[in-house]
Amino acid sequence: MTDGFGAALEALARGELVVLPTDTVYGVAARPDLPGATDRLFAAKGRPRELTLPVLIGDPRDADRLGAIDDRCRRLIERFWPGPLTLVVPRTDASVPWDLGGDRETVGLRVPDHDGTRTLLGETGPLAVTSANRSGQPTPSDCEGVRAALGDSVAVYVCDDPRPAGPPSTVVDATGPELTVLREGALDGKTVLAALG
Repeated sequence: MTDGFGAALEALARGELVVLPTDTVYGVAARPDLPGATDRLFAAKGRPRELTLPVLIGDPRDADRLGAIDDRCRRLIERFWPGPLTLVVPRTDASVPWDLGGDRETVGLRVPDHDGTRTLLGETGPLAVTSANRSGQPTPSDCEGVRAALGDSVAVYVCDDPRPAGPPSTVVDATGPELTVLREGALDGKTVLAALG
C-alpha cells in the first residue's frame, strides 16, 4: 500500500472515513476509538445501527486485548488468520467503550490477508471496517464503483493492487458453548468447524 497511505493515516486520525482493499471485498474504515467516527460510517452506508460493525486488526496477537479468546478461537486463529474468518467474541475492557452499533457485549475480529492493509493497521491500530457499499446493495468489485456508491462521504480511497477477490468473510459466533456459523463466506463453515477436530 503506497498511494494514499499517508493521506489515509491522517484522515483516520481526524475521525474521517477511508476505503481500503482487503483479501475479500473493499472495506470502508473508521477509528472505533474516536468519538463520532463510526457515526460517519453508519451514515455513509445508510447502515442500520442494530447491525454491529466488525473490527480488523493487523496481528493475531492483538485479539486478546480486544476480545475474550478461548482455546477454540485460538485454534481457529492459528489455522485461518490472516484470512477470511471473522470471530465474534465477548468484548474486553479495551473494546467495551467502542460504539460499533448493535450488540455492545461482543466484537467481531479478523486479520485480513492483505499485506498493505495489515501495514496500515499496524500504524492505526484496530479499525471498524465493513463492506464498501450502500447498505443492502452489492459491494462493487472496483474502486470506481465504490466511489460511485459512497462519494464524498469518504475522505480517502486507497485502491492498490491486489484487488479484493471476494466473497466476504465467513462469520463464526464463539460466544456460546457451541460455535455457530452466522454467515457463510469465503470459507466453508463446515470446514471451519471441522478444524476444531
